[in-house]
Amino acid sequence: MRKHYAEILSQIETKLTTSTSLNDHILLVDGLNNFIRAWSASPATNSDGVHIGGMIGFLQSVGFAVRTLFPTRLIIVFDGPGGSQRRRKIYKGYKGKRKPPKRPYRFQEMDVENDKESMRRQINRLIEYLSNLPVTIVTIDNIEADDTIAYITENVLADSKISIMSSDKDFLQLVSDRVSVWSPTKKILYDRYRVQDEYKMLCENMIYYRIVDGDKSDNINGIRGYALKTILKKMPFLKDTNISNIEEFINKSGFKDHEQLLERNYRLMQLSDVDISGSAKSKILNIVNDMPSRLVKYKLHTMFLEDKINQAIRNPDVWLQQTFNPLDMVIENAPD
Repeated sequence: MRKHYAEILSQIETKLTTSTSLNDHILLVDGLNNFIRAWSASPATNSDGVHIGGMIGFLQSVGFAVRTLFPTRLIIVFDGPGGSQRRRKIYKGYKGKRKPPKRPYRFQEMDVENDKESMRRQINRLIEYLSNLPVTIVTIDNIEADDTIAYITENVLADSKISIMSSDKDFLQLVSDRVSVWSPTKKILYDRYRVQDEYKMLCENMIYYRIVDGDKSDNINGIRGYALKTILKKMPFLKDTNISNIEEFINKSGFKDHEQLLERNYRLMQLSDVDISGSAKSKILNIVNDMPSRLVKYKLHTMFLEDKINQAIRNPDVWLQQTFNPLDMVIENAPD
């Protein structure tokens, strides 16, 4: 069994060490999106019966993506405090009707306050785990993770291969020859060809589909009666014509009567040129340019014991070795 694990690890390390640069291939993780999904979906508990599905489910899901995509660097981005303020200035109803995350199905007896405490406890502990892994953590006050991820993708690491890990369809507008989106729910990597195959349009035009369709999860209303099939039928140009701006789209679609709504939605949803301050951009740049933290196994093993997670991760040492050792080696070999 140990020989088998050693062979797997050797294969992973060989694939990663063929890259000469830390920033050759970045896995950018939408932190809160993935945590809430894990917290809701995973009923995992420790031996004391305490729910740990959020933090452990997050680590396992990210670990699976690392072992599948073989990035040279892992950057995890969380919403900053007050991150929704900019969009609420554009539209007061932004995220206004968002429902609380669905409770883990084994814990339906939990009340709302216990839900909040469970999430708070687990996300704080998750940050402690991440601080001892070969990871860069980015959280900027008053900036949503979507904007931070987009700015890193389009500006800070514009020459790197990027894989964005999120179930948020808004990121599909960033897909290009260099950028792809990993869906943690579908276990699918969306490159430009998969986007075109599934949505029947150019990835460059995904933003226009999104502003017409709207986003119920963010309480952004679209144009009534226009879902994907209708949009493709009424606007076939989205399949093969790269629309360069919102004005061109409104003119070609004939949506003059909905111009105000579409322009508002575009300001809320577009990620190609994010509206964040110069100081925020500078902070993002400084964090990304810093060397990531290193893998600290003894601290992680101590935390595993404290949290009694053996039922969730049966062999933590092998899991750490297979998943994070190769990333740590890339950091170790990176020039100062």
